[in-house]
Amino acid sequence: MNKMNYPNQTDGVYGIKAAGSKGKTFVLWREVVMAYAGPAIMAGIGGLISGDKGLQIGALTTIGGTSALVALILGLWLRSRGGRKRWIIGAPHLVVVGMFALAGALLGLLAAWVTSDLLGIFIPIDHLAWVGRVWIDFPLSGFIASTIVTWRWHLAVTTNFSSKRRR
Repeated sequence: MNKMNYPNQTDGVYGIKAAGSKGKTFVLWREVVMAYAGPAIMAGIGGLISGDKGLQIGALTTIGGTSALVALILGLWLRSRGGRKRWIIGAPHLVVVGMFALAGALLGLLAAWVTSDLLGIFIPIDHLAWVGRVWIDFPLSGFIASTIVTWRWHLAVTTNFSSKRRR
């Protein structure tokens, strides 16, 4: 007789869990490891094939190390302040990745200039063979790391942002 329909109070809870489980997360330590391992492995393989000992050593130091450092710094900035910048989230994926990749390459050039000039003041450049490599290694590592981290971060943020919008 009393056919009153009560709303099911568990519908909303299961909907949130389902939407949250499909979203991709951005884990910084994984991105830093991949930013180190990817360029280091590829440059190491190139050094093995060509027989270039400088490239093999550079793969583990200036190429991989710079890439990991750029990935860490950029990832920390994106995690703490990147989500607050609506133009970063709202812009197309390739535009954001391209801008950050260009900025990473430019910062790599700046770091190469500072490194070669400062070391040239204290130590004669003739004694350090790897200083000549930083002009290629630093900008390329900055470009690769910025591309990897920004691509994955923007993908994770826009996926989670769009799943929150649908609710």
